[in-house]
Formats: sequence, C-alpha cells, structure tokens
Amino acid sequence: MNDVIDAARHLARAPGTLISELTHATGLSHEGVVLGLAEHLETDATADEIAALVTHASEAPHVHVVLSANVFVAALRAIALAVAAAPEVTIRASSREPHFARALVARMTMPGVRVTPEARPEGVKRGEIHVYGRNETIAAVTATAAAGVTVRGHGAGMGVAIVSAGADVVASASAVARDVIAFDQRGCLSPRLVFVPPAAGPEFAAALSGALEALGRIVPRGALQADEAAEAERYASTVAFAGHLLRGAGHLVGFATSVVVPPPGRHLHVVAADDLAVRSSVAKLARSIVAVGASHPEAVARWAPPHARLSRLGTMQQPRLDGPVDRRT
Repeated sequence: MNDVIDAARHLARAPGTLISELTHATGLSHEGVVLGLAEHLETDATADEIAALVTHASEAPHVHVVLSANVFVAALRAIALAVAAAPEVTIRASSREPHFARALVARMTMPGVRVTPEARPEGVKRGEIHVYGRNETIAAVTATAAAGVTVRGHGAGMGVAIVSAGADVVASASAVARDVIAFDQRGCLSPRLVFVPPAAGPEFAAALSGALEALGRIVPRGALQADEAAEAERYASTVAFAGHLLRGAGHLVGFATSVVVPPPGRHLHVVAADDLAVRSSVAKLARSIVAVGASHPEAVARWAPPHARLSRLGTMQQPRLDGPVDRRT
C-alpha cells in the first residue's frame, strides 16, 4: 500500500511531462491539472485510513481494474484498493486518459501490478473485476464476465451542497465554488445541486456566480465536449424559463424553487427550500448522491444518506483514503 502512495507522492513532486499529457487527454486546463495534482491527490493518508481501506478490500487471487477518464487522480484509490485485495493486479486505463495510471504504476516496485491496455474484462477468468465509470459500462461488463468472476461496480453519481440557515452566505458560496472547479465538476463528489434557505437564495446564487467567475480566472475551465455543451444549453433553457439563470465566462448558475440537475462542466443549480423540503429532495435523490457538503455537517448528519461522504463545504473533493470513494455498494 505504501508503494502506491509513495509513487503518487513522487508524481505530485516531479510530474515531468505528465501535466502536459493530462492537459491534452482530459480537456482540463493546465491550471486544472496542476490543481488536481497539488490538492486532490490523496498522498497524506494516515495509518488508520490505510487500515480502513484494507478492511474494505475483499480477498481475491487477481483483480482487473477498468478505469474511467473523468477524474485522473481516482486511479490512485482504485489501484490501492486492488493492491489491498490481490497479489496480482491488471489495469485497463481509459483510452482517453491512460497517462496517470501508467505513470503511477511505472513508479511502483510491486511486480504483480501492470497496465494491460489490450486486456478485455471478458477475458478475465478468475478473481474480480473493479469497474469505474458509467452505469452502462458496469452493466456491460457484468453481462459478459466469465462465470465465477465477481464484478464490483463504482458508477456515476453526484454531490449535493447544503447551506443551513444562519450560515455566512458569501463564505459558503466561495467554499462551494472551490468544490466545483476541481476536475471541472466531472467527478461523483462534485456538487451539482445546492440547497439554501429561501430568504438567502438570490444572494447566494449571485455570490456563487461571482466566486466561480473569480476562481475561473485563476483556474480556467477546460474545453467542454460537444455533448456536454449541448446538455448545458438545454439546462440553461430550462432554468431561464422556470427560474433565473446567471451565466459566467465558464459557468452557469441556475436558481429556482424546483430541483433540476445540471450536467457537469461547472454548472450549479441553487434550490431555495426550507428544511423539510431539503430533506425530502435529498431522500428522493439518495441513490444518486455520493457526497454531501454542508455548512453545518453536524446538523445534516442526522438525515443525510448513510452511504454519502459527509464533509464541510470546501472539502468535498478531498476525501480520506479510507476505502472506495463511492460507498453505495
């Protein structure tokens, strides 16, 4: 386990050509890649966190890992979980972004871990397959997996942010903006909905748009893919009709009393709702929620989905390395 973390620390200190490779492959801006390596690569795990990660790992003779391209640093946790489970680990990195996994494994000294771009999940004959990415990908791998091979899926999800009554509106907006810019909101921990008290709604939406604009000048958004841009415009049209829309140079902030989930790409939907309405909305969305960020986590803990990672606003994208980031399975 320490071998994986030591390799990640080396990449964070001396990335070499990795930054330019990741910038080209992920579509993130140069600054976005640097931010991911500097602040969102889990290289400071404590002994207790590593022990917790190991307890989450099953035992298998071989683990084949199928990685997603959405959040490049996620390869660290995925490989760590596989190493904790099996002496032999093969990794199929995303063809869109294979660079981080390759660089990480190249710095490791464990002989049983290797990147195998040619390997297909249906060719795995023993042990487990860990699949990260879209739910459709997980379903396809499960359908074609060989008899006796266990498939463990880590699928799509999202984060929600909750601002309680009495919270500092401007500070909360700035914290949510920090949670959004990491990986351009493509990760399952990224907040896409923000619930705020009705009286604070307009002020919060304006403060959030301003905070995203300011951070966008420091860490610009990368390029949106064509389908992402089209989804963003559909969201903008919906909110402009049913609520209020704030459009920035590299973001959208919608504000309404109804829930509309926007697509990734630095797009936030602010919902003005009282406490009971927030609880009801979160309960309906529970299976999609991977993370909850809150201005007052202690108040939310009583009713937040038990599987969701709960953290203070501004730290949603910095989970402890204590097991799978997605606790729904």
